[in-house]
Amino acid sequence: MVGILHPIEGVVYCEPALARKFFNAGAWIDRTIGEALGATARTVPDKQAFVCDERSITFAELDQVTDRLGAALLSIGFASGDRVIFQMGTSVETAVGLLACYKVGVIPVCSIPQYREVEIGQLAAQSGAKGYFVQADLGDFDLVSFAKRMMQRQPVLQHLVVAGAASNPGGHRLEALIEDMPIERARPLLQGVRIGSEDVLAFQLSGGTTGTPKIIPRFHAEYLAHSAGWMQRFGIGRSDTLMWSLPLIHNAGQVYALIPTVLLGLTCVLMPKVDIPRMLKLIERHRVTQTISIGPIASQLIAYPDIKNHDLSSLRLFATMSRADALEAHIGRPCSNLFGITEGLVLACGPEDPAFARHRTQGASACSLDEIRLLHPQSEEPVKLGEMGELCFRGPSSLRGYFNLPEANRNAFTTDGFYRSGDMMTAHVVEGCTCYAFEGRLRDNVNRGGEKIGCEEVEAFVSMHPSVADAKLVAMPDPIYGEKGCVYLILRPGHQAPSVKELADLLVGKGLAKFKCPERVETIDAFPVTSVGKLDKAALRAMIAEKLMREAEVAAQDASDTPRKHS
Repeated sequence: MVGILHPIEGVVYCEPALARKFFNAGAWIDRTIGEALGATARTVPDKQAFVCDERSITFAELDQVTDRLGAALLSIGFASGDRVIFQMGTSVETAVGLLACYKVGVIPVCSIPQYREVEIGQLAAQSGAKGYFVQADLGDFDLVSFAKRMMQRQPVLQHLVVAGAASNPGGHRLEALIEDMPIERARPLLQGVRIGSEDVLAFQLSGGTTGTPKIIPRFHAEYLAHSAGWMQRFGIGRSDTLMWSLPLIHNAGQVYALIPTVLLGLTCVLMPKVDIPRMLKLIERHRVTQTISIGPIASQLIAYPDIKNHDLSSLRLFATMSRADALEAHIGRPCSNLFGITEGLVLACGPEDPAFARHRTQGASACSLDEIRLLHPQSEEPVKLGEMGELCFRGPSSLRGYFNLPEANRNAFTTDGFYRSGDMMTAHVVEGCTCYAFEGRLRDNVNRGGEKIGCEEVEAFVSMHPSVADAKLVAMPDPIYGEKGCVYLILRPGHQAPSVKELADLLVGKGLAKFKCPERVETIDAFPVTSVGKLDKAALRAMIAEKLMREAEVAAQDASDTPRKHS
């Protein structure tokens, strides 16, 4: 149903005339996620939708169980437009929880299990979340106890829903909500729910530079079309089998795995934890045809020595953020680079695209209505073809405004509505198609295996250490994660530099997520500055990169000298 039936204050919606243009062009799909799942369940009821180690679920079962959970959420006090924080892993239960919320218009705030007091506190306050979904059987950290503490600190959080709990968790067991809501009772409850295809589907999160999460509203119509576009770009159809081994809750997990499964009726294999030998065995067992790495999987695969012992002949495409050429040479199957941003643009190549496009660029948009410009930084002046510029874009799935952040929105766009990504790219015309190659970032963050770390936030926490006068966090190259955080410290007189562990203990103790902690500490007498006297972080990044290179050369020399020393 076209329209906004549950408007939310603070959400920037698309102008009606532009929305009609997107619908008429097929760049938006006039459906809700729940309607898409219902249609697929009627078409291929007995086909497996999601498969993981613990269980699998068919489309008929998925449609029914999400109806029951959605109705149960209504029965305990949720209503369309309410927000709920999600901290769950990559599992069938996560898919069930998300889809149940989507069916009744409850909006997941798509957090990750690694977030702690700082991040969850900010998200609860910003989103006005009424509920909290967590997974009990996920890793060593007790998310259930953590969620209870956060609910005491944030009175807006009223309902706790726990998946995977063996007994009463002090909230609602997700499994019990389903068990206690028979389908005969659920369906009448759901008949009273009306959701528009232009209603908000989910609150996704921007990495940002300050660490304060910025909320990105995504909508049913555009999210469905956004997923359909990348599937078309990759040549994916109902006969394909996908694999997803990263957080399902992420924008990437939903665009590349959850929604394609629901929309097309294909099968998706879920891996809750990255394990390269296990991944390869699952590709063999399930004859996986497409898989994607947004984090460090590609580099781990390249380093895996026994690749020839696995039958990967079913794999038609492995897409990754970078190093597609090296990965393709290693696994012997087509690989391509890609680029995706939660603010709404995906660049990709298909398996049949030229090798230069797949390996030397991040590809092109699959949507003909996406407009892309490369601009000189801090200006609205386009660069020439072949020159590096800031990626700016607008289109059917592009951000129109962060939730409830008017000041951030004033700075996030050009005067004619192009979103400023902060990513630097170069355009290349490959057989008549304009593709874009990622060159670096303008914004001050570290991209650790796909997780963005705001440098300003970490610097503020590090500066709480009694030995630290000032701190600057920069990205340092890492062969597995792409980047890790190195912090440069100016010490107070007479103090010693804290160790990496000491800093981590301090930061985690203050409630910061562990993955944000610096993984190297360097001291410096004064920070370098540019010719106009501003902090020169590029110089700091160059310094640590050069130091790491020298250390690697020394280690390699020592290794080559070892046999002579023992001969």
